[in-house]
Amino acid sequence: MMGSFIALTLNGFREARRNRVTLIVAIFALSLLLSSSLVVEVTVGVFDRVITDMGLGSMSLMLVLLTIFLSSGLISREIERRTIFLMVSKPLSRGAFLVGRLFGNMLTVTVLLLAMAALFFLLLGFYAVPITPAHLAAVGMLWFELWVLSGVGFLMSSFSHHQTVSAFVTVSVYVAGNLSSDIYFLARKSKSDALQALGEAVYYVLPNLSRFNYRPQASYAAAVSSSQLLSDMAYGAAYTAVLVSLAVLLFNRRDFR
Repeated sequence: MMGSFIALTLNGFREARRNRVTLIVAIFALSLLLSSSLVVEVTVGVFDRVITDMGLGSMSLMLVLLTIFLSSGLISREIERRTIFLMVSKPLSRGAFLVGRLFGNMLTVTVLLLAMAALFFLLLGFYAVPITPAHLAAVGMLWFELWVLSGVGFLMSSFSHHQTVSAFVTVSVYVAGNLSSDIYFLARKSKSDALQALGEAVYYVLPNLSRFNYRPQASYAAAVSSSQLLSDMAYGAAYTAVLVSLAVLLFNRRDFR
């Protein structure tokens, strides 16, 4: 059982690695990080802040797009190639198949994240910009955000027939999840009960992705609370577990005949 699970994980990693999108994103992220060294030449006085914003921002954007692409198209790609019928006929639970592919995708994303982070820190070192705990927290919490986003994509992919629909919903959740706190506070100021209820629904149902954004602390070299960090890590792990459990439940009920 464990051997099959590891094989599925590695197979998902190899498949994602072969995907041209992965290569394109890696090259593009590399170009963005290197181009930041040119921009900072005209930013005298805010050198540290600009290089941090550009490095972490480009890293986040590329990995979020890659995660959405890989997770939202998992089942639709398997159906198009008709490999899903072979997989569901094997003596392996559908849940193990889905979780194995999730781990394979996240292994790909993690390798890219580590490569980009290493390049980013080398860039900081080259320009003698001090690496603070906030820099490490920003990179680490991005990893938790990608897990949650991957869980959303897998949940949509578990019952949707089209990758476009899954990707659109996942992108919408990403945008709303980053604005959920603002939507909640704006809705509370409204006199409409319906708008207040909608704001509360967005805040409590959708993932609060702003909890994983430690880039402002990294830009201003601010202190990071260990208790807040642990709380946000636990929130990301719990939310991902709920999303994956729902995805497995729906995937088990799906008819592929």
